[in-house]
Amino acid sequence: MVCRRREVDDVRYVAGVDISVRRGDVPARAAVVVLSHPEMELVDVKVIERHVSFPYIPGLLSFREAPLILAVCEELTVEPDLVLVDGQGIAHPRRMGLASHLGVLWDRPTIGCAKSRLCGDHGPVPAEPGSHAEIADRGEVVGAALRTRRGVKPMYISIGHKVDLPAAIEWVLRFCRGRRQPEPTRLAHLAAGGHLRLMRCNS
Repeated sequence: MVCRRREVDDVRYVAGVDISVRRGDVPARAAVVVLSHPEMELVDVKVIERHVSFPYIPGLLSFREAPLILAVCEELTVEPDLVLVDGQGIAHPRRMGLASHLGVLWDRPTIGCAKSRLCGDHGPVPAEPGSHAEIADRGEVVGAALRTRRGVKPMYISIGHKVDLPAAIEWVLRFCRGRRQPEPTRLAHLAAGGHLRLMRCNS
C-alpha cells in the first residue's frame, strides 16, 4: 500500500529513473542515475535493454514498464535515499502510477514527476517559479501542477511512496537547477535515449 507520509528528510543520494519503449521488435531501454546531494554530481548510471511482454494498455503502463525499471535499479552500486520517476505517482485514475508501483515494490521514497497530466484538474499556475496549483480528481487532491521555470509548462508532481505532497514539491524544486525537469529525471531520460555516458549492464 502506498504510504503518503513523509519518511525522508536527509537525502545524501537521489536517483532518477526513466524508460524508453520503442516501436517494433526492439528492446526497451531502462535507465537509472544517482546523484549526490547537495553537490548534484553524477555517481552512478545503469542501463539495461530487454524486450517487454506486457501489451500497451493506457492506464496500465506500470505493468509494462515497472519490471524493467526494477531490474535496472537492482544493479546500482549506490543506494538512493529518494527516487524521482519520470511518470505519475498517485495522480493516476487508480492512484497507482509508475512512481507508486516502484516505491512500493522497491520500498523507497519516490516522487512522480510527469511532463503531462493524466487525471484531475487544476486552476491557473502563476508564472513565478515555485508557484503551484493543486490537482484534484474526484474530490481528492492527488498532486500539483508546479512551475519549475518561468516561460515553460508546469511539471505534474505527485506522491509516489513515503513522501507527502509538500515534501515532493520541495524536493523537485531543489533538484531543478533552473530547468523545467529535475536533474535526476532529466539525466535518466538522456541515458534511456542513449545520450549519456553509460555504465551498461548486460541483460
